[in-house]
Amino acid sequence: MRELIRGTRRFIAGLKPVKVPDAPARSFRDLWPGDAGRGARLLRAEFEVLGTTRRLEPGGEGWEETAGPVTWRAAAHGFAWLRDLRALGTDTARMRARDLAEDWLARGAAETLAQAPEVAAARVSAWLGHWDFLAATAEDGFRKKLLVRLAQDARGVVGTLPAEAMHRGALVTLKGAIAAAVALEEEAWMTRALRFLPGELERQFHPDGGHVERSPQQLLLALQDLIEIRNLLHGAGLNPPPLLATVMERAGQALRLFRHGDGGLAQFNGTREDGAGLVDLVLTQSQARGRAPLLLEESGFHRLQAGRTLIIADAGAPPPLRARDSTTGLPRGADRFAHAGTLSFEMSVGRDRLIVNCGAAPAAEADWRDALRATAAHSTLVLADTNSSELKEEGLGRRPERVEGDRQEADGAQWLDAVHDGWRKPFGAQHRRRLYIDRNGDDLRGEDLIEMAETGAPVPGFLLRFHLHPAVLATPQIDEQAVLLKLPSNQFWRLRAKGAKVAVEESLYLGGGEPRRTSQIVLIAEPGANTVQWAIGRVQAGGEVAEG
Repeated sequence: MRELIRGTRRFIAGLKPVKVPDAPARSFRDLWPGDAGRGARLLRAEFEVLGTTRRLEPGGEGWEETAGPVTWRAAAHGFAWLRDLRALGTDTARMRARDLAEDWLARGAAETLAQAPEVAAARVSAWLGHWDFLAATAEDGFRKKLLVRLAQDARGVVGTLPAEAMHRGALVTLKGAIAAAVALEEEAWMTRALRFLPGELERQFHPDGGHVERSPQQLLLALQDLIEIRNLLHGAGLNPPPLLATVMERAGQALRLFRHGDGGLAQFNGTREDGAGLVDLVLTQSQARGRAPLLLEESGFHRLQAGRTLIIADAGAPPPLRARDSTTGLPRGADRFAHAGTLSFEMSVGRDRLIVNCGAAPAAEADWRDALRATAAHSTLVLADTNSSELKEEGLGRRPERVEGDRQEADGAQWLDAVHDGWRKPFGAQHRRRLYIDRNGDDLRGEDLIEMAETGAPVPGFLLRFHLHPAVLATPQIDEQAVLLKLPSNQFWRLRAKGAKVAVEESLYLGGGEPRRTSQIVLIAEPGANTVQWAIGRVQAGGEVAEG
């Protein structure tokens, strides 16, 4: 490590001043569609980041440290919002983009967060990817100022390689360095970026294709990064390292595991419902082929599918803890967006989502953000009203150290037996969840157990939560042992329980833009009990529940 630091310092010291051209040497266009709705809100000075909206306007407070949480401000300084203004396709949108860029150059460029490598690299990529929209027809003075700053940022980004961040931010940094090397024709920058690219690919992606952050959202974004890097290198007439194509293929396969029947992503670890269209586009661009895998062994996610019923379950250990950068406030670890949702699952039937996790608000204030990271916001067991992982600003504190999952299949029926020890330290307990789905997908059965380390030790009180998608209508049954569930497709399912009182309570869903009211089914274990059994079965014509 010391030699690496010394080498980086020597590289920075040896960097020559960048010759700033009149325009980027190579033009390339941002690949991804913007959101015209978000663009229209930007014209009204409303900047939305992952469900959190704050003011962003020339002369306003959008760049300062007091403007909002660090994730929101990093997005503002990163300029990826240019694609949303571009999606409007109007001169008004173009002028708002230039006004904001002018304002940033005057008042935002000096902010410490703006100079963080992953933020500066994101901005470099955004400016270059939208150059025609933002600057190609602008006045010479504006173009020159933009290019000078871009060159300064790029020089700093390249000098920080390899990035310290253990999450996708390191990949963003590499991508920005490569984009700048192509646009400014800096061969030494490209050489340095390509030197570190293979190692970063190995660090960012597990052999099963899953991303180190264990987040479907971050996996999607990381695959987008890889596609852009590949295209940049091809455009410059360079051959990407062979590992890049291999990782892209694996990552595309892994991404398919997280897709529900509606084409969107399951909501684990900071993920929100991304539109099926974007996921389709990314998979097409990646050229990844094949069907969704049933298991990501290193990442710890399982896909149980029978008939039209799909279960996506988290049976893996959270990423390791890393410190927060004391200068910028940005988390450095792969657990930066991690939730306390171990052994949670989601369920869909055809295109209808049935059981969900509550979603995420990574750019919100701490209280609201962490409420959605809590175990109670996931469809799993909650012991003694305590999170299975300790939530911290920089990621997770106490967390499960042992998470194991074993799956079996026979005659089309599937079983998953998973266990985690996240409550071992505070309570001497571990949670075991067993799932079974019949060959037709009409009968899902579960058993949740609390296993105590000391024989005879009292079992703390616990309950199970099953959060429902807002489109599902829940009707409690008279005997308080079952709930009837109506799906948008007019199918009926019924949840039954043994060893617990069944209740229907209010819940919130942040899978998309605005929070939506929904319901959750809560199974409250009988006092002193260590087991709750439950079943979710399709109701056939005549009101009978299908039996597996």
